[in-house]
Formats: sequence, C-alpha cells, structure tokens
Amino acid sequence: MHIAVVGLSHRTAPVEIRERLSIPEQTMEDSLQRLRADEQVIEASILSTCNRLEIYTLLRHPEQGITAVGDFLSRQSGLAVEELRPHLFTYHHEEAVGHLLRVAAGLDSLVLGEGQILSQVKKMVRLGQEHRSVGPILNRLLNQAVSTGKRVRTETNLGTGAVSISSAAVELAQLKVGQARGTDELVPLDQEQVAVVGAGRMARLLLQHLQAKGCRGVVVLNRTVARAEALAADFPALPVQCRPLDDLDHCLSTCSLVFTSTGAEEPIITARRLEGLNRRSSLMLIDIGVPRNISADAAELPGVDSFDVDDLQEVVARNQEARREMAAEAEGLLAEEARLFLEWWDGLEAVPLVNRLRLQLEDIREQELQKALSRMGPDLSARERKVVEALSKGIINKILHTPVTRLRAPQPRQQRRAAMGVLQDLFELHDDPPEA
Repeated sequence: MHIAVVGLSHRTAPVEIRERLSIPEQTMEDSLQRLRADEQVIEASILSTCNRLEIYTLLRHPEQGITAVGDFLSRQSGLAVEELRPHLFTYHHEEAVGHLLRVAAGLDSLVLGEGQILSQVKKMVRLGQEHRSVGPILNRLLNQAVSTGKRVRTETNLGTGAVSISSAAVELAQLKVGQARGTDELVPLDQEQVAVVGAGRMARLLLQHLQAKGCRGVVVLNRTVARAEALAADFPALPVQCRPLDDLDHCLSTCSLVFTSTGAEEPIITARRLEGLNRRSSLMLIDIGVPRNISADAAELPGVDSFDVDDLQEVVARNQEARREMAAEAEGLLAEEARLFLEWWDGLEAVPLVNRLRLQLEDIREQELQKALSRMGPDLSARERKVVEALSKGIINKILHTPVTRLRAPQPRQQRRAAMGVLQDLFELHDDPPEA
C-alpha cells in the first residue's frame, strides 16, 4: 500500500485551470465513487477549495495508482492529461503526509496562516466518512491533520491576526482605489458604493472586513433574500440593504465596487451584461469565487477594472514576510506530528507477521483443545466446554500481547525489522501472509 497526493493549487495553476477542476459538494459523492471504482485506489479523499484541488489516496501500486488519478482529473476537467501535467504536483508517502499537515496548518495557503483552510480540511474528512471513501489509513491521517491544524493555531503565533482570502480581497480594493487616487497605499472605502453578491461564509468575512475598513454601507444580493437578511442581522453597526439577485443589473449600474462570491458554475457578470447597462461611474469588480463569477472579458470594457483570486498576490506579498517568521514556529511541530503518523504507519508492517503468528497459535490451540475435550468424555456440559475454550483463547491472547505491543510500538524501522526477523526464525513464520 502507498499513500500519495495528486493536485494543483494557486502555486501551480492559474484560476482558469483551477475552476475546471473545482468539485462542488453536491457532486462530491459521485466524484469519490468514480475514484474508488478503479481497483488501484483503495481509499480516497478530495480537498476542493478556490485555491486548490487535491486528491489524497491510498494506492495498491504507486505508478498505476497515480495514472488512475490523472485519468480521473482529465475526465473531470475535460483537459488531456498532457495539458494538465504541467500544473499538477505529486507527493508520495512522507512528502504526502508532510504536505497535508502544512495545508491544514495554513502554511501552504495563499494567505499564510489563514484559518478557513482548516474548516475545509474538516469538511473533506466529513465527506470522505459520509461517502465511505476513506478507510482506517486515510481516516487516521486526515484526522491527525485536523488536530495538527488546531495545535498549530493554539501553540504558535501563526493564528494571531491571521487574514483570509476575503480580507485580502478588501485590501486589494483599498489598494486599487488608492492607486486610482494617485497613491500606492491602502485607503478607506468610505466613499465607495459597495455591493456583495452572495451570502455565504466568504460574504460574511467580506462584510466583517469592509466594516473594519471604513465602509459606510453595503448592498448584499442573494438568490434567497432571507439568507441575506440573516447575514445582515449579524452586522447591526453596518448599514446593509438586502436585495434579490434579480437586482444585480441595478447594482452594477449604481455601485462603484462589487465583490462576488457565489457557488455559480458559470459567470454571472459578463462583458455582454455590462455593455447593456447605463453605468453612472467607473466600476471595480473583485471576484473571489472559483469557478469564477465574473468572465475574463469584463476587464476589457472601458471604465471597468476586474480582479480575481490570482490578483490577490499583490496585497498578500505586502505582509507575507512577517508571517513567514511566525510560520517558522510551526515547522518543528509539523515535523513531530508527521513523525508520529509515520511511526504508526511503520507499525503496520508487522501486521502480516502478527497475523501469521496468531494463525499458527490458533491452529495449535484448536488441535490441543479438541484432544483435551475428547479425553474429558461426553459428559462435559456445554457450559464447561465454553469455559475450557475461553481458557485456551485467554492463554493465547496473553502470550501474544507483549510481542504484538512491542512490534507495534514507535521505534526505529531497523529495530522493528530485527525483532520481526527473530520472531520469524523462532516460529518459522516465513510463508506469505494470508489475504486480509
């Protein structure tokens, strides 16, 4: 068996590639089933966010398994494997474990130390369990990743003042508004007419940061107005108008700054839509949705500036250096957590040998039990037979307890293999292990 991760992220692929591989929650079960349908894939879990698509797997054979995952990604995106390959990364075993821990800790995020990625890893665990695509190996690894992410944020300073994609989007707006006014600084947004399209988690964070940056009022548009109103109720100090998505054209005509973050699979704002409007001012569009909510051609129109998640790098780079120093605190902790998992994994190496030993002792127990029962004669009651059988099983379990515990305990691989060799020689356990 072999642990591997295949994926792409903001570091390896532009948003136009990432959006083609985005897997919404409503289709996750089908995607996991298609992955698991390949005989090479024993366990699988998928992490799909605006900045990454990563597939964590337990494979029978590394090469054939990676090929199977690549074929899945090709079918999912509609791109040939050759087109995808330059954007993909593949990590095996120790590197795969280390990568997952870094992702959960926020060390691989666009915004270093962001907190939202941990909730997305938790969601990956939940979906894998609900759809029965993870087994004991990935279940342990993924849950350890979640606990590691929590530990990093509790025991280090990385979570202190951590920012998110939403806060970076608001800072990008501040920077671009400032540049339009002739200064390369973040300026307050008190003079902007602002709209937010969507009412989910990202929209909530947008409102939180817009309020902190001096915004005087926001229009929230959503398919369900009641959901927008529930969101607005959590921001009593910020004037929020809630409107249906049908009012989008009106907002695009009257607002100067529009953020989008919806689950739409196709762009809801296009150049064609904007061309038909009688806009009163210049318009800045900031799209933090993947797939994108704003089509690429919108930026070609005069008076329209359009940005997507890949454009956030400009503001992220401004405060990344300080956060790197904080990230250094987490590295030792991650190395410790990776070591603990890998020691547990190495302990699995002894399982086939333990099974062979148990089978051998069980055969001996059964033979000697039958001899003893035959000598006791037919007058032995059913209860007495059960007591004798339980006694024989108890003896076997007591004999096995110490060697099994010692073999599975954390220890250098060379030391474990030496102990396994002694056990093999003493009990002549050199046959191939039975199928699990």
